[in-house]
Amino acid sequence: MSAIKKWWVVVAFLSGFGLAMVAEELIVNLHNDRLEFSLAHVHFLAGGKPLEMLHNAAPVPFDFQMTVYSGTRDHVLRQATDQFVVSYALWEQNFKVVKMQSPRREREHMTAQEAEKWCVDQMSMDLPGLAPNTPLWARFEIRAEDSREASLFGRGSISDSGLSLTSLIEVFSRPARAQQSHWGPYEAGPFTLEDLKRSGHRGS
Repeated sequence: MSAIKKWWVVVAFLSGFGLAMVAEELIVNLHNDRLEFSLAHVHFLAGGKPLEMLHNAAPVPFDFQMTVYSGTRDHVLRQATDQFVVSYALWEQNFKVVKMQSPRREREHMTAQEAEKWCVDQMSMDLPGLAPNTPLWARFEIRAEDSREASLFGRGSISDSGLSLTSLIEVFSRPARAQQSHWGPYEAGPFTLEDLKRSGHRGS
């Protein structure tokens, strides 16, 4: 009986640890009334088809969408959608990222972790005038255009202007395609601005 109890304690501990790891994938912080986000344990440049294409000198577009809900899970307060085109310098072994939506920005000479963080940092958003005790939820999703299948959906080659905002929103209106590399959706909440000011950050 003692051995069985010990076994259940181990299972419970491991299960709780696993849930904690999942729960902290999307972390929300508040800085001067601006929501800032970070991803823990999520590395979209760490391997798989996107990294294979990058190492073969092919740029890869990653579509990001961050949605913040207020009051209820059905009420969209703010939504930010953007595309980041990532390329890899084979000789220098570092990454360059171009943020395609206005204001257009780019950074280069970054490690994979620096490039991932830079992309996520661009998804921060202002919430001016929001009551500090309003319940909030956040939802974050990433999809990579790492397949020839993309051309079937009108994605084609990467242009200098990238996708329009309307096209990007349409991308997230349907499920990710079969075999498409994607991450999330990751969620956090409920939380309030008051919670964030008091605790410093909020995970899901």
